[in-house]
Amino acid sequence: MALGYICGKLSYFDDDQRQGLNKLVLNIALPAALFISIVKATRSMLAQDAMLTVLGFVGIIVMFMLSYYLCRLMFHRSIQEAAVCALIAGSPTIGFLGFAVLDPIYGDSVSTNLVIAIISIVVNAVTIPIGMYLINVGQAKDRERLSKQAVANSKGQVSIVNPKDDKAVDPAKDAKQDKNAEVMVSKSSNMGKKKNSNLEALINALKQPVCWAPLLAIVLVLLGVRVPSAVAPTFDLIAKANSGVAVLAAGLALSTVKFSIGKETLWNTFYRLILTPAVFLGVGLLLGMGSDVNKLSMLVMAVALPPAFSGIIISSRYNIYVKEGASTTAVSTVAFAVTCLLWIWLVPLVCH
Repeated sequence: MALGYICGKLSYFDDDQRQGLNKLVLNIALPAALFISIVKATRSMLAQDAMLTVLGFVGIIVMFMLSYYLCRLMFHRSIQEAAVCALIAGSPTIGFLGFAVLDPIYGDSVSTNLVIAIISIVVNAVTIPIGMYLINVGQAKDRERLSKQAVANSKGQVSIVNPKDDKAVDPAKDAKQDKNAEVMVSKSSNMGKKKNSNLEALINALKQPVCWAPLLAIVLVLLGVRVPSAVAPTFDLIAKANSGVAVLAAGLALSTVKFSIGKETLWNTFYRLILTPAVFLGVGLLLGMGSDVNKLSMLVMAVALPPAFSGIIISSRYNIYVKEGASTTAVSTVAFAVTCLLWIWLVPLVCH
């Protein structure tokens, strides 16, 4: 990651090359890694991990929405600012750092890969569409309140003025042009139209390889379909590119943002690295997961990762919550070097 940061500061990679590395990770290497790791499981394994699946699914969504409401309550942010805050403080960067962090600590096992897959699916297929829906709602309210400031562009669409910084935000930009996000957001050209935007955002998220690949693998396992052993090495070879390139790309992404430390940044960092994993640990113990220390520890570590880079990409694209979002991402990524050790030590101690 340090190498990626230095390369970014020295402009060793241009924007197109940086986006190409992210596309390699998110659309090829990570989906291959998730797919081949899950299809090695069996139906009995999935049944045994039902509690983990439910806790991971419900927990991520609850913490995401809690981050949203606390941001509005504590810092009096607008709907769209709080939505971006939740995309950052309420979502772990499982796509970039999941395998890179969990595999060296817990080993390349089916359980490890299943934890990463579950969190990846929830982050990519659920929380990002929710976040985009909330941004859509916030922008619609701004349009209504600031209708006199809206101007028609050459295509007859509308540019929205952000009341926070008076800079025009063009909702017609196509998010597919930027591949840094963990998964591409909904087609922004439909922003403001009277459609079921959250459903459309969910469908668009499910079209991405990082979402449908693990889902396909789970379906194959449930159906009892086994991938031939001769095919597995092909996927393994592609998947091995994931961790190294992903961490390098994360460093490159950090090099492009300017950050500062304030009360809101510190709160978001605390929420992402301390409060969220602490909640998962407490609930996991209440649900009886303490008997399998390794599995509970993997789940806690997966949700204790730094903020999802999709949040800062969406933030910069729509010019919403940019300074605070970039600061939270940068500070949390650096602080994770310490909090990672904390959770590795604390979870077994609490369970015993």
